[in-house]
Amino acid sequence: MLNPDVDSLVPHVPFDRRTFIKAALGTGFAAAVMPVSAQTIHTDSEGLEAGEIAVHSGGTLVPAYRVQPKGKTRLPVIIVIHEAFGVHEHIADVCRRFAKLGYLAIAPNLFVREGDPMALLTIQQISQRILNKVPDDQALVDLDATAAWAGEHGGDLERLGVTGFCWGGRIAWLYAEHNPQLKAAVAWYGRVAGERTATNPASPLDRVADLHAPVLGLYGLQDESIPQASLEQMKQAIAQGPQVARGVRNSLCTTTRATRSLRTTGRATKRPMPRTAGAGRLPGSGSTGWLDAGVSRSRARCARFTRCMKKAVAACQR
Repeated sequence: MLNPDVDSLVPHVPFDRRTFIKAALGTGFAAAVMPVSAQTIHTDSEGLEAGEIAVHSGGTLVPAYRVQPKGKTRLPVIIVIHEAFGVHEHIADVCRRFAKLGYLAIAPNLFVREGDPMALLTIQQISQRILNKVPDDQALVDLDATAAWAGEHGGDLERLGVTGFCWGGRIAWLYAEHNPQLKAAVAWYGRVAGERTATNPASPLDRVADLHAPVLGLYGLQDESIPQASLEQMKQAIAQGPQVARGVRNSLCTTTRATRSLRTTGRATKRPMPRTAGAGRLPGSGSTGWLDAGVSRSRARCARFTRCMKKAVAACQR
């Protein structure tokens, strides 16, 4: 059965040093997304400390791609949650773009126990061999361990944010409902509702009363894989949920008319990630402002929430 979160995925590969190096590099793209667009953006690492690190999560060594400004400490932290394709070149590039803006950005490989999606040829393979086998609780524990690592290596956990794409968008919602330290989150078209399974026992909609931070949700009206009715349910639930999760007016799912291609990963899509104009710019002109305002913990900057949401919508509609 094809996992609804997916666009493609990977096989079971035992974890060893070779697997760690391969998974953590953040280079190349998954076979299932080939060919890659010639317009794919590459952000340089000048002025940055970038590379693979290892996060201890329980009894597992979780590889992660980490980037931060050289010689800086007390940095705001952004955890970047990959989609079904794992920590590939685009995810690494997103981390470098955040680091250019002053963040410690880190993308853990949440599929390390299940296998390497980079090697799989089809979406069906990735869904069956990886996505359907990753327990939500396991992913959340790995994210906790990732945040702890960042806090011990120059990051300020009083300014912690998260962003996730597709499968990772759903996990971003769940993490905002899991970690009380989180200050802001951005979910790029992650499911908010769905069938309950042994590995996915609850949806973000089920746990909305547990939200600890405002979430900016970016969704496309033409994305048939995520029912608009579920987004409307989420909006209503958020409006009645915890005050801390409502941002300026409320923490809302921004529905947009997305019609352009997803240039950054080289795949055509109806989902709302606009073309990236140049190296160093993050996808969606509003997402960084939302995170920046959220992790700042400054009331004086709360008005930026609304402005940044409007910019994000406009960017997705262009």
